[in-house]
Amino acid sequence: MLELLAATKNAGKIKELKESLLNLHICFRDLNEFPNVIEVEETGGTFTENAVLKAQSYALQTKLWALADDSGLEVEALGGAPGVFSARYAGENATNEEKIIKLLQELNKTREERNARFVCAIAISDEKGEIRFLANGVCAGKIALTPSGTNGFGYDPIFIPDGFEQTFGELSSKTKQKISHRARAIKKIIRYLRDFIASSLDQTAFRL
Repeated sequence: MLELLAATKNAGKIKELKESLLNLHICFRDLNEFPNVIEVEETGGTFTENAVLKAQSYALQTKLWALADDSGLEVEALGGAPGVFSARYAGENATNEEKIIKLLQELNKTREERNARFVCAIAISDEKGEIRFLANGVCAGKIALTPSGTNGFGYDPIFIPDGFEQTFGELSSKTKQKISHRARAIKKIIRYLRDFIASSLDQTAFRL
């Protein structure tokens, strides 16, 4: 059975990943089980670069295959901000509420359209630090005037995906798993992992 590390301590991300990969033949781990790992600084200029940095580093530290994602919100009227700085938009230790307040304040200054999109990049590294697969997912929408809903995490309470009138914070996890940026990237990951696991099982059977 493949042991796969979710290279995050974010409870929301871990929950989404576990639910999405539930039917695969995988022993799922996460960083909360490895308190001594050195935290990776997200120095990349893109979501993909950060995902690769984290996947490689945590794979090498834990000697496990690692799946890392970097995701964030890009607001058109703010020139793509907060982008790769989504998690630190209001400071290193800011709460989700503080980040949302800052974003709404900045957006309200522009008086422009509220178009936005969530972007997710996922990288899978083997235990030797070799990147085996990359995937990206995008979910377009707009920013709500005020936060609404308690589901999800991060900027979910102010993001209304195209085709819906509710925010991610109001939508059920089942619906979000079908349409979100992370869900779209994970679908590609699932296809890769399913093929990889099937190939590994075939090779094991051949050796036997």
